[in-house]
Amino acid sequence: MSGARHRDESVTPRRIIPAEVERRYGLVRQAMDEHDIDAVLVCGSEYTGFEGAVTYMSGFVIVHRYAYVLLPREGEPSIIFPAEARYVGEHGTTWIDDQVFADRPGEWLADRLAGKRIGLYGLDYVLTVRDFAALSRKVTLVPFDVEFDLARAVKSDAELDSVRDSVRINTDGFWAFLEAYAPGKTAAEVLAPAERIFVQEGCGRLTMNMVLVGPEFAIARSDAVLGEFCVPSLEIAGPGGHWVEVSRALGSTSAEVGRMLEAYEEYFEAAKGALRPGATAHDAHRAVSKGFTDRGYHLGHVTGHSIGMTMIEHPKIGEGIETELRENMVFSLHPHAISDNGRDCLYMQDTWLVTATGGEPLAALPMRIYRADEPRA
Repeated sequence: MSGARHRDESVTPRRIIPAEVERRYGLVRQAMDEHDIDAVLVCGSEYTGFEGAVTYMSGFVIVHRYAYVLLPREGEPSIIFPAEARYVGEHGTTWIDDQVFADRPGEWLADRLAGKRIGLYGLDYVLTVRDFAALSRKVTLVPFDVEFDLARAVKSDAELDSVRDSVRINTDGFWAFLEAYAPGKTAAEVLAPAERIFVQEGCGRLTMNMVLVGPEFAIARSDAVLGEFCVPSLEIAGPGGHWVEVSRALGSTSAEVGRMLEAYEEYFEAAKGALRPGATAHDAHRAVSKGFTDRGYHLGHVTGHSIGMTMIEHPKIGEGIETELRENMVFSLHPHAISDNGRDCLYMQDTWLVTATGGEPLAALPMRIYRADEPRA
């Protein structure tokens, strides 16, 4: 096996309660037992939203390129970095002692894991081709995205504190966006005050904020001039690393968008009853999408999805998804209504908590469209 081990002591490890780490590893190992897996390999990359599984398992935040976490059924975990790029983030922030810098991470892992059944999180979208080629020659790779996400779907009290902090930051950013918004301004200058808050509050690189131009998402550029109606999409993860999504539309609406708002009001009330333990993701999807489908609207984006330290996790809130909801699961809901003319649309986001009595919206924002000159409540 090639690869040098190194423990970076120059940075204080990410603050987290040891019991929380053991809880996470225990849940993943339980999933290993259920699926006859010898170890789980978790992949993450710098692509926004794809770094969170590594952070969940190690405390490390990827800044550049990629990293892997290896958790065996028994024994201590390892975190593996590509040696070709010595800096991929602050290595000392991880709580994992066994840090491996390998010239070819896939070859190092293949030698370490030869002959074993490995559950792989990130097989479809994250694992590099060269590492897959090396691993597949010596290791039985078992797709493990769904199983891993379901293992971490129920949030601990510590995680919920992080989620609520992210919601607070996101909501403050929405109000900053609203205060800066006026027809004729560019998307860049309106989003800038919100991004300033996100940076000051410790989100770092973990933001993905856009505006909708018609029904399409677009980066908030300086050449994009906002009109009388504006639909922002605000998605951030606070310093605890948990992603949330909270936004409302702004400005003057057409009659068609007014009908969409009626469906949104119905969805918002329906979600409170639909997001309850024992219901399925399919049940929740049918309940929250009913107002839109009854009005003949096509939903141009997934109705919702589990959300955590990865931006999009399983299960999604969608047709035919029979996963049962459990207390302390967290979901982002954002029905995307598009009219038959392909131009009018409405897209607003909320982060919801499944409680014993039903869904709880975590942002204190009424479900409505806000005026351009509206003061903060």
